[in-house]
Amino acid sequence: MPELPEVRTVASILKNELINKKITDIKVLYPKIISKDSLSINLLINNKLKDIKTNGKYILFDYGKYILLSHLRMEGKYFIKDKDSSIEKHEHIIFIFDDNISLRYHDTRKFGKVELIKKEELGNNKRISKLALEPFDIDANELYQKIIKKKTSIKTILLDQTIINGLGNIYANEVLYDSEINPFKLGKDITLNEVKKIVSSAIKILNLAILNRGTTIRTYTATIGVTGNYQKYLKVHMKDKEKCPKCHNNIIKVKINGRSTYYCKVCQK
Repeated sequence: MPELPEVRTVASILKNELINKKITDIKVLYPKIISKDSLSINLLINNKLKDIKTNGKYILFDYGKYILLSHLRMEGKYFIKDKDSSIEKHEHIIFIFDDNISLRYHDTRKFGKVELIKKEELGNNKRISKLALEPFDIDANELYQKIIKKKTSIKTILLDQTIINGLGNIYANEVLYDSEINPFKLGKDITLNEVKKIVSSAIKILNLAILNRGTTIRTYTATIGVTGNYQKYLKVHMKDKEKCPKCHNNIIKVKINGRSTYYCKVCQK
């Protein structure tokens, strides 16, 4: 699943290519990608794209009066192609712009969602309003107050976007390793100092991942021909039975709340 670095990479690339271009037509090939709460997607026709921003794992396409929210989920991708290029099997929405190019939403598993809302309603949107701050903006003391109330594992807590926004499975594993915190440790047992380590590690790791255009594991590409390089820096994620970079004991893989978790039981006691 694309996480904060991957989503920011996608937004940055699309922004360079599409800003100030006007939508002339929209083809919806798989309507279920559009949220039930969405305004008619055709309201975007004849509107220019003003900006593209992100909030955690969401991409926000700003068309002035309207905002198109997009969550890529497991396999979602955006490809920029000539408008007359043949339509591929998993291209579900095609936005056609006034200079004969198209933006195509491609999703093999069809889990992604787009939702059109009025810009003035962004702050009250039920999805966006629930999101916590990203690690770059979060206050460690406030985060600590949320975490110490939890009787669930810290790994599960870090995946909760209402507590800290933007971390998914890859970066949660990496952050806990860098912070030397056992992923099974309960939130109520986490110290303030450990929360400060989590925030510091998250900022460091996410910044490096953004510089490297995210992590390419299996199917992630930012757009056609653009893949991430942060997989070269991963310390534990997908490293089952490999040597820990610090102590050289084997990294182990376990399941926590259904999510694959990689850690070193020596360094993360």
